[in-house]
Amino acid sequence: MQLFLDTASIKEIRTMWEIGILDGVTTNPTLVAKEGRKFEEVLREICALGVPSVSAEVVATETEGMLAEGRHLREIHPSIYVKCPMTPAGLRATRILAKEGTRVNVTLVFSANQALLAAKVGATYVSPFIGRLDDQGQVGMDLIRDIVTIYRNYRFPTKVLVASVRHPVHVLEAAKIGADIATMPYSVMEKLVEHPLTDIGLQRFLKDWEKVPKG
Repeated sequence: MQLFLDTASIKEIRTMWEIGILDGVTTNPTLVAKEGRKFEEVLREICALGVPSVSAEVVATETEGMLAEGRHLREIHPSIYVKCPMTPAGLRATRILAKEGTRVNVTLVFSANQALLAAKVGATYVSPFIGRLDDQGQVGMDLIRDIVTIYRNYRFPTKVLVASVRHPVHVLEAAKIGADIATMPYSVMEKLVEHPLTDIGLQRFLKDWEKVPKG
């Protein structure tokens, strides 16, 4: 499974990229606004690091506006994937952009039927938001299970990009189900690396090493 960071922070991206565990980045208007920088400037800097998949979201709500923004975004760098919302206008834009060769990430997906439609219009990624479903008393991971089953049944090439990931268990469950990608905040990716027993074990090894005769 590929691991993406859901952020617009160059510092966070660079840290995980240099470790070697990062496969891509997802951004959205909220994340970019937190950085207080120009959208395109942030995108170019992320792509310059070598990140092969960078999702950039359109903000238009009508198809023509989405098409104009999507065509502009894809010209910024070959690594850009255009994010379109799961709306009738977004589906129309996705179909047209996909036919033009643009890789589209259909976002704000909350049902398996929506994911089915996204695949039918040619989305490269579909982004179901599991954390927000959990917040509403539903089991978000059940949605991932349904989407993975449907895509396998009909051999859709669309990849399942699990979004709104809140904790490491979400990542683990997504991997067990067979999702293609999980995108997460920096704090969650940090927790994938860390474990208190690892720290304790390392400290013990180093302490024991001090007792080994040297020279």
